[in-house]
Amino acid sequence: MRILFLLLFVSLVSQATAQRIYGTVYDDKGLLLPYSSITIKGTSIGTSANDNAKFSFNLAPGKYTLLCQRVGYTTQEKTVTVKDETEVTFILSLQQYTMEDVVVKSGGEDPAYQIIRNAIAKREAHAKEVNAFTVDLYTKDMIKLRSLPKRILGQKIEEKDKKEMGVDSITGEGIIYLSEALSNLSIQQPDKFKMNVQHSRVSGTGSFGITFPSFTSFYTNNVRVFSSRLNPRGFVSPIADGAIGFYKFKFLGNFWENGQAINVIQVTPRRNYEPLFSGTINITDGDWRIQSLDLFLTKSAQLELMDTLQINQIYVPIGKETWQVKNQLIHFNFKQLGIDAVGNFLSVYSDYDIHPSFKKGLFDRVIIKYDTGVANQPKAFWDSIRPVPLAQEEEKDYQVRDSTYLANKDSLLTKNSLDSLNKNQGKIKPVKFLVGGVDRFYYTKKAIYKYGTSSLFNTLEYNFAEGVVLEARPYFQKENRITRRAIRIEPTLRYGFSNQHYNAWLTIRGTKKSESATEFNRTNWQISGGKRVSNFDKATSFTQFFNSISSVLFGNNFLKTYENYFGSASVSRRYENGLKFTVTGLYEDRMPLYNSTDFVIYKKDKENITPNYPTELLNAQFDRHQAVSLKLSASIKPGQRYIQFPNSKMPIGSKYPTFTASYEKGISSIFGSDADYDKWKIGADDNMNLKLAGELKYNLGIGGFLNNKKVFIQDFNHYDVNYSRSDYNGYRDYLQAFQLPQYFRYSNTNDFYAKAFIEHHLNGLLTNKIPLFKRLKWNAVVGANGLYLSNVNYFEVFAGLENIFKIFRLDVVSGYENGIYTRTALRLGVGGLIGGTVRRAAPGAGGNNRTDDAVGF
Repeated sequence: MRILFLLLFVSLVSQATAQRIYGTVYDDKGLLLPYSSITIKGTSIGTSANDNAKFSFNLAPGKYTLLCQRVGYTTQEKTVTVKDETEVTFILSLQQYTMEDVVVKSGGEDPAYQIIRNAIAKREAHAKEVNAFTVDLYTKDMIKLRSLPKRILGQKIEEKDKKEMGVDSITGEGIIYLSEALSNLSIQQPDKFKMNVQHSRVSGTGSFGITFPSFTSFYTNNVRVFSSRLNPRGFVSPIADGAIGFYKFKFLGNFWENGQAINVIQVTPRRNYEPLFSGTINITDGDWRIQSLDLFLTKSAQLELMDTLQINQIYVPIGKETWQVKNQLIHFNFKQLGIDAVGNFLSVYSDYDIHPSFKKGLFDRVIIKYDTGVANQPKAFWDSIRPVPLAQEEEKDYQVRDSTYLANKDSLLTKNSLDSLNKNQGKIKPVKFLVGGVDRFYYTKKAIYKYGTSSLFNTLEYNFAEGVVLEARPYFQKENRITRRAIRIEPTLRYGFSNQHYNAWLTIRGTKKSESATEFNRTNWQISGGKRVSNFDKATSFTQFFNSISSVLFGNNFLKTYENYFGSASVSRRYENGLKFTVTGLYEDRMPLYNSTDFVIYKKDKENITPNYPTELLNAQFDRHQAVSLKLSASIKPGQRYIQFPNSKMPIGSKYPTFTASYEKGISSIFGSDADYDKWKIGADDNMNLKLAGELKYNLGIGGFLNNKKVFIQDFNHYDVNYSRSDYNGYRDYLQAFQLPQYFRYSNTNDFYAKAFIEHHLNGLLTNKIPLFKRLKWNAVVGANGLYLSNVNYFEVFAGLENIFKIFRLDVVSGYENGIYTRTALRLGVGGLIGGTVRRAAPGAGGNNRTDDAVGF
């Protein structure tokens, strides 16, 4: 116990007597050298200079040798004795390279290539030379606007929005995001990782930011920087196994540091529009490891979203035979749509332990964990421990935003504040009802109430059964701030102007979130009932909007509908391990719905109009009947990993596929039900990033009927297709729908079927080698879809281009039935950097009849 108190006392004394050492880094012309690295010699303890070349950190009294480094400059050493606050100024000169013992023969190979070959040979050994380690990490992320247009895509940016962002109302300049974090990382070969975020803050929020590990390793063949959306193929490391085939290398000379020669190699891509870096990489002589690097990417390197991205790393020795990253800076420029922005993401690694003792169970499914009090530290705490001093504009940003936040926070739940929130919601304009919809809020201390209505324009529809259709969807929603339970009541009123039918139904949804630091469970439930219009194929993704266009322009009414009185109930629960269960009960009193109009723009297209039932399956309209069904479904993604926040968990995916299974029972003699069937299905889907080779996506499924004594058309196994005279794919999910067959052609009650959707996105591979064309960044995609039935087999292959203007995708598709060629057609849809997001966000068809799951909101 005495020793424990002694250690505690020594620790307190050490902290109490630590002194600040600070200073500035210049070059020999008196110019500032921002983001230089300052390290205590022989250790990994140190800091980085900030954007104004200022540095500051605390040291216990004593004598130290400091190293100041910056890529391209000579390292400077200074020995200081720390008693009180100590100021140190570093002046670095440009690195002078020598060419000793290097002879470049006329027509011979540049010596850089042999150095790179040596580094490649040692790459894997250096990547694995430390079996496990821990390290402390300080990160500071800053995004700054340099200019902001008055309008973006025609939408005016209001002054209040600029003020909320913290930018100048005239110039549009200002910091829009500033955050800091202190974390500890634990890593064990080959793939175990744990990040404990101890302290974090975001300017103007009083909360913590999303902190992701910033290890960008160039000892891997494929380098990933930030999100894969910058380039899903990743980028080729200059010391990757095949780097000499991708890069040109030039030996610029060498310099000596701590008795070791450092080779300076210029890196240049052999071809533009390949995922390749440019810049310099410094390789130690003899052991052939990375000493530092300064590399950048541009749009000609297949960089997406950003204009340029620069990465700077400095390595230091950790022990005798080990080097690790000390400082890393990622800088980017973004200039699109009139927005000019820059960002700096600084990471400072210190206090490496390459012989750690990990406690049992440390490496679990929680990859990143935030401590309970992660955002509770005051300004004085950050000022005392921050290893990188704030720049003047960063200091100002914290002061202004944090003071504003505290003022608002103190009054957030006061009566005056709540009254202000309730009153200041703007005026309701009639055009909003038609185009954008209306949303209004009412705030109380315990709950948030929301009410409004959807856009009438978005629900406007035309079909031959009802004519012009108008649908109104008002709603009321309550969310409890304390219990985190929510309920939403949504009536739907539908009127067809041609057949003059009114339909109305009511849906009530509820959500219960049981998310905490130790669990991730969510329960959704839904009950619905009334009279509605439904599609024969309830799971179709063909939207009413495109069916309306197809009907009025070409006379092709692909969606077939019927009316029904119905009642349904559904509940689903998602668990922490990724498992989700759903139980759905449905009653329908089904009535036929006949065509009541034949209006088309071009009269000749009237011949294309077909009855409002699947003519491929029926010779006449069906008779009225009742059906009751019960459906059980489950899905799981094994190996689900999580980010654990102080009061919640967030799943971040897994390397394994998602597996699904369902069983549906048609129950006879209940509420007059005539249905009697049992059907099942099992599926698996995944996206596999093959890096330079592209991305492989697949969706596989099998299923069938165990019992088909009494099956109505609405209960058949249907397969989503994209048969359209317009050859427009709309928002269709390519991994869910066949592209050529007619609707309902392969619908069946067979005891077994198998289907497969496979596509390979080359993500720039091949197309980046076509002159001129490669500048467009249109990417190739190939694939095949297939369906096996006992009586017929269908197969289609396609090849196309996606990322056309970042939105569209165009395919050429050929189909084969029982091995016999059927036809070839073009299919235009959405797919690409923006288009893929639009497709995922777009609503599917028949939203009013999707009763197979309870969905949260």
